[in-house]
Amino acid sequence: MKIELKSYCRMTNNALILNGKDISVAHSEGENRSWLDDIYRSHKMQYLKFFKMDNLCKAGFLAAELIGNDIGWDKTVVKNDVAVVCFNRSSSLDDDMNYQQTIRDSGNYFPSPSIFVYTLANIVTGEIAIRNKIAGETSFYIMENFSSKRILEAIEDIFANPSIKGLLCGWTEYFDQNCDILMMYLERNKGLKTNITENIIKKIYN
Repeated sequence: MKIELKSYCRMTNNALILNGKDISVAHSEGENRSWLDDIYRSHKMQYLKFFKMDNLCKAGFLAAELIGNDIGWDKTVVKNDVAVVCFNRSSSLDDDMNYQQTIRDSGNYFPSPSIFVYTLANIVTGEIAIRNKIAGETSFYIMENFSSKRILEAIEDIFANPSIKGLLCGWTEYFDQNCDILMMYLERNKGLKTNITENIIKKIYN
């Protein structure tokens, strides 16, 4: 089985890379300004729900959006043959801790539905699927650290299903203001001479 890497996006606190090209944008000044918001605005994206998302969803969404634009996805067409699979280390801990602050003090109890809705890590895969009309499998896995071996194994497992033609997947970690994203889009390709490998995943991550 041949699986081709069609596009990838690497995002950290200080860099935004699309297929090896640095497309980083300037950080806005001000404590209430987010670099994720700067990326959204700089690339002239149009999806107002973005500003309601938590940071994990924003980061994963941005990477998926840049990849989708790169490969020319039509966001009006339902993609029954595409899957979304993500991994991280912290699950939704960034939001869990924020939500805990709203309920820890019985004298100042203000539970926030807008935070609570993001206290599941797989919300990011759902947001990406909704935006891109992806109707295939969506899954989110937690593992101790980034592992190109385990990610490759998951890729191969997904493509073992003959109905899957494309896969958007990767490492989506966001915790305590630290962004660590590698999103990839892969397709089945019978005529390909080279194949996605553990070393390729490790190389584009590092």
